[in-house]
Amino acid sequence: MNAVLDECRDLEEVRFEPGEPLIREGATADRMFVLIEGEVAVSKGSVQVAVDRKPGSLFGEMSALLETSYSASVIATTPVRAYLVENPIEFMTRRPGLAIHAARLLAQRLHDATTYLADLKVQFDDRKDHFGMVDQVLGALMNQQRKVASNRETRSDDPRL
Repeated sequence: MNAVLDECRDLEEVRFEPGEPLIREGATADRMFVLIEGEVAVSKGSVQVAVDRKPGSLFGEMSALLETSYSASVIATTPVRAYLVENPIEFMTRRPGLAIHAARLLAQRLHDATTYLADLKVQFDDRKDHFGMVDQVLGALMNQQRKVASNRETRSDDPRL
């Protein structure tokens, strides 16, 4: 059995029908979901960015960790069963295995995104039209991330930080 799902057996199980949202982009991030079975589509605005059907996948963890509203919508595309995590930070603090699982998922997403952006840069590097602006856009994104990271306050409730 999936070790992540084993860690969640004491949580409430929730069900969603096709077309039903687990998470709505922009809503207050007050919960997280752990996929048991089914398939979901993840969308940013009107763009579908991923489809996920892997048991143990997490949804809402990024917003919980960043203490921001949900950054994407997650919609069931088939009947879905998931565990509901009411307080994600407390949950991951008490279950370090789940926190490591979340970190690995986020690291994979970051790796995929940076690989894609680097590929875009290479593909359009010699262009003189609007596609040639990819380099400028990537530079702006990198500078924005550095600024946000350096301005972020250290959480005082965690003595390790």
